[in-house]
Amino acid sequence: MFELALDPMTWGLLCLVALAAGFIDAVAGGGGMLTVPALLTAGLPPHVTLGTNKLAASFGSITASITYYRKQLFNPRFWAASIFATAIGAILGTLLVDHLSVDLLNKLLPVIIIFVACYSLFGKLSTTEEHTLPLVNKALRVKQWIQGLTLGFFDGMAGPGAGTFWTASNSMLYKMSLLLNCGLARSMNFVSNFISLITFVALGHVNFLLGFSMGVFLMFGAWLGAHSAIKFGSKLIKPLFNTIVIILAGKLIIEAYLA
Repeated sequence: MFELALDPMTWGLLCLVALAAGFIDAVAGGGGMLTVPALLTAGLPPHVTLGTNKLAASFGSITASITYYRKQLFNPRFWAASIFATAIGAILGTLLVDHLSVDLLNKLLPVIIIFVACYSLFGKLSTTEEHTLPLVNKALRVKQWIQGLTLGFFDGMAGPGAGTFWTASNSMLYKMSLLLNCGLARSMNFVSNFISLITFVALGHVNFLLGFSMGVFLMFGAWLGAHSAIKFGSKLIKPLFNTIVIILAGKLIIEAYLA
């Protein structure tokens, strides 16, 4: 277990960042864009930053997931294949993170997320308002496994914007409302966060006190974000999602090509 002495002001700022990240993550995904740089700036080593962020993020994602579940906007039984696939992908991603080319991944990420940004900006982000689940067939199960394995693996590697990728890919793969989309995205985000967290804990790469502190604020932010998304629907989700993907694309481009 890693511990770091932080002054009260830095600790408080990290908790405020977590509050904002929880709100953003519950609505559009991408809260890690705020918490990961903040933890690095506070002086945590990269591997401890990732592990501590997973602990805090798990608080926020489970809060958002439970909120959507209680509002009947997430059906665990229907999405069971996605849950298992995401868990497997997260385990593989976390275990293999040290053996993959991070540089190559950093070069590809901006291209992928710019595509996501363009897709959402042209108004194709879950256009239906009906809260009906997709038809159950063989093609659905194949989509669930491919999507779960891919995005679970990506999130297990501590990739930025995993929740954003879930929201965008849901729109491309399934015909369902934006709120059902968000319910699935936030719930799968929790699965990959938690599975990855277990591995980081086993490796001793987590600052528990800081992670729990930020997690409480992330939880409150996620509660506010999920309820706001449910109340305002696409009027809130679409603009915030588009803003997040544009910021994330710009950040990744700067880091991968201009830094």
